[in-house]
Amino acid sequence: MPSFDVVSKVEWSELKNALDQAQREVAQRFDFKGTNASLELKDKTLELSANSEERVKAVLDVLQQKLVRRKVSLKHLDAGDPKPGPKGSSRLDVVVKEGIEQEKAKQIVKLIKDKKLKVQASMHEDSVRISGKKRDDLQQVIAMLKGEDLGIELQYVNFRD
Repeated sequence: MPSFDVVSKVEWSELKNALDQAQREVAQRFDFKGTNASLELKDKTLELSANSEERVKAVLDVLQQKLVRRKVSLKHLDAGDPKPGPKGSSRLDVVVKEGIEQEKAKQIVKLIKDKKLKVQASMHEDSVRISGKKRDDLQQVIAMLKGEDLGIELQYVNFRD
């Protein structure tokens, strides 16, 4: 029985490369001189800091540009609001979201059931497995999910015949 998995994974090597490029650009750009602007990856959180809230937002903008160039979706990022740090500086934590949350997985399963396609959808940890008798039905599900905006980046992996 053909099946595939719907997942939401971050390409960590590309994210780290984009972070490295952003760090180099922030270090070299004239408008960041003397602002103590920095970017750091800690676990699954990016910590951006600078001497003002405006500069932190500019650092976030530089990071987002580098991520887009490296084809990493901005839907994986969850940026909060800048918080005051020590000595009048400002800090911004950006959480990198990976995996499909239960609520989104239920929404995907509901979408598939509402279309009344001859497939079964089941939730597994942070992915959704779709299985059906015909490969064409599975391709219809992929096309339908690509047309929907669920607020997360989806990949279709582990296709088995």
